Amino acid sequence: MKGLKCIVTGRQKNAVNVVYGVRSCEQALLTSQVGKVGAQFAVQTGFRAKPGEVVLVPSSDGGVSALLGLPEVKKTDVFIFGGLPDALPEGVWRFELPSDVDRSTAMLGFALGAYRFTLGQAGKVLPALYVAEPVPLAVETARSIWLGRDLINLPANLLGPSELAGEAVAVLESSGAKVKVIKGAALEKAYPLLAHVGNGSDRKPRVVLATWAGSKAAKDAPLLSLVGKGVCFDSGGYDLKPASGMLRMKKDMGGAATVLALARLIMACDLPIRLEMRLGCVENSVSGAAMRPLDVVTARNGLTVEIGNTDAEGRLVMADLLTEASEAAPSLLLDVATLTGAARVALGPDIPALMCNDDEVAEALSEAGRSVSDPFWRLPLWDGYRDWMRSSVADINNVSSKPLAGAITAALFLERFVGAGVRWAHIDSYAWNDQSRPGRPEGGEILGLRGIFASLPRLLDLTDLLNS
Repeated sequence: MKGLKCIVTGRQKNAVNVVYGVRSCEQALLTSQVGKVGAQFAVQTGFRAKPGEVVLVPSSDGGVSALLGLPEVKKTDVFIFGGLPDALPEGVWRFELPSDVDRSTAMLGFALGAYRFTLGQAGKVLPALYVAEPVPLAVETARSIWLGRDLINLPANLLGPSELAGEAVAVLESSGAKVKVIKGAALEKAYPLLAHVGNGSDRKPRVVLATWAGSKAAKDAPLLSLVGKGVCFDSGGYDLKPASGMLRMKKDMGGAATVLALARLIMACDLPIRLEMRLGCVENSVSGAAMRPLDVVTARNGLTVEIGNTDAEGRLVMADLLTEASEAAPSLLLDVATLTGAARVALGPDIPALMCNDDEVAEALSEAGRSVSDPFWRLPLWDGYRDWMRSSVADINNVSSKPLAGAITAALFLERFVGAGVRWAHIDSYAWNDQSRPGRPEGGEILGLRGIFASLPRLLDLTDLLNS
């Protein structure tokens, strides 16, 4: 299957090896699956059926089988299966799993573990998973996450604002969306804050605007609006980052990669909704034309913004896009951004921070994230901190006057650009794996996609439509 070579479909002429999922290393159980010799081998090598543990054993036909430990609970984390592509030898494999283990979860976990990114020599040949009838949602989710990971992993010299916009156009148009790319004078007029961020780079900013409607979406179908931060490299501007702080700044477009991957999944699954997506593609550089501390810029919604720190550029990129998105009165407005180091200090790399102006939206996202092991953690939009962004010369400063609650004050800034009455959720994501783990190779990561997608039936009242 294009883009997912780790998944094999159709008839297999070659022998297919088997991965058996087990919750116990009890001898009789293992014998029933891999035979007496295989069971003895597993026990003697210390196999304990711990979740995610893999052991290769001789099978009764003289080949090789594998045992995979599963958790006792019925709900199985997708990443339990993520270590298999590294643990299994080259060949074609299939699953034999307990009836209560979701086949889609197993497929997706294997596919996420099989992801590799390289611009040089091809890596080792990985095992393939044989699936007679692939679960479409698992395959499309994997394809979408692979897409997002690829974009984040691309070095900044190969993925500037124009290239990111071009990649987005190719994906969106192939999915049936109508796409516009705004640049030049039109961008400066429509998105003045974003344009100000991009002034310092020779690689000029772009805004990607896409619209789409599902084949079963009525004219008044729910409208989901997505906004993504696409800062292709962030030097910090005149408030220059230290060298260590720039090492991963190619990933500062992780929000754009996430919403593009989510949009692709929504369109591939033909959800009965209307969709709008906006990506702010820009580079934050240092030059004679770059924005300066204490500049004042008038935003799309008329607010004047003082630039207290040029390294707080992400919220400037997002602000005008949120204002424009609000003008269509969406059923739900959701943005994703690699916005603050404060969110990482609070929650670490694996849990995106969620800030939201609607309790029901926050509850739906949190519950869905837990259900698919793709969690969020809600932080408050605390009214008491709003005054921390006061400016003596403008309506608002882009940074807080206090070195505290950075993730919350960044979200409070964004909220000033969300239209009245619009249900809005902001997700502050790290978009990166600092080290390789099963299913999560070091590099770019698409956090929250599965959780957001799982929440949409409830958030957009789609349950009846999807069941009809």
